Amino acid sequence: MSGLHAAETPPIRGLSRTDLLEHKDSSGALKKAATPAQWEIRRREAIAAFESVAGPLPGADKRCPLDLRVEEEADCGSYVRRLISYESSPGGRVSAYLCIPKAALAGQAAPGVLCLHPTENNIGFKVVVGLGGKPHRQYASELAERGYVTLAPSYPLLAQYQPDLKALGFTSGTMKAVWDNIRGLDLLETLPYVKKEAGFATIGHSLGGHNSIFTAVFDTRLKVIVTSCGFDSVLDYKGGNLKGWVQERYMLKMGDYLGRPQDVPFDYYELIACLAPRHLYVNAPLRDSNFKWDSVDRIAAAAAGVYQLYEAGDRIHIRHPDSDHDFPDVERYESYKLIESVLGKP
Repeated sequence: MSGLHAAETPPIRGLSRTDLLEHKDSSGALKKAATPAQWEIRRREAIAAFESVAGPLPGADKRCPLDLRVEEEADCGSYVRRLISYESSPGGRVSAYLCIPKAALAGQAAPGVLCLHPTENNIGFKVVVGLGGKPHRQYASELAERGYVTLAPSYPLLAQYQPDLKALGFTSGTMKAVWDNIRGLDLLETLPYVKKEAGFATIGHSLGGHNSIFTAVFDTRLKVIVTSCGFDSVLDYKGGNLKGWVQERYMLKMGDYLGRPQDVPFDYYELIACLAPRHLYVNAPLRDSNFKWDSVDRIAAAAAGVYQLYEAGDRIHIRHPDSDHDFPDVERYESYKLIESVLGKP
């Protein structure tokens, strides 16, 4: 089928996807949110809808001791790069790169940034710390050079990170990644050289782009969300063909909606609105073959109404470089400036 959008977009559970202020009260009557508290009704429903496909966010029983281990260390000039592992849930260790500016190690605490890597089935998380030969993907090392402490976890079932999702109690790689990332933020909070007062940022390209969104929906410690080539409407993605999502490392349950994407319980309309009132930077290139830039604009326009409820209408930043599926220098560096403006200069 071809992508549906704007006025054609079918309602979800009787609510407009483009008018995100619509919600139903306890009696089932259709209302329009006029305050953040009223929007919270729909926000909770949106998160529940996402969990119905990705699986539930784990509870306190999964929050085991992190048991941080340093596997190796490299001197990268202005910062130190450590290959670490931590236990995100009982029996589940996650490999990650932790880049620490030497100034932070010397006592000048720095803000922390979660750096989520794109799809990469050979070297995985190495690409974002400059070990993959892809200069537009090295945001973890570039931010470390700018003085930030960066954490780059592996994504489940890519490269050497092959957790047994079922044994660990997860029904999707998507929710496993979200939980690994949340525990990564827990880890950053334990480090004496990380400044925690202003919260954290997350940045990611492609897979890392929607991984950043998903994680930020569940964790409000993330005050800046940078997503590059990371999303469009479920209805617009590949003309409504959901097959790419139907993998264990993503969400197998999306297979229930093959041929009928209009029935998927969640869409990015609601998920982007769930980020309000936090700062959102979106890189959506004009020639991206994965995600449609005009779909991004429709989603942002819908989410703007929610942002305005919080008097934060200026916190959505959309850029459309004339490039393919990439994170060009101009946009990438601009996103770093946004992180600096919110979290502070290291």
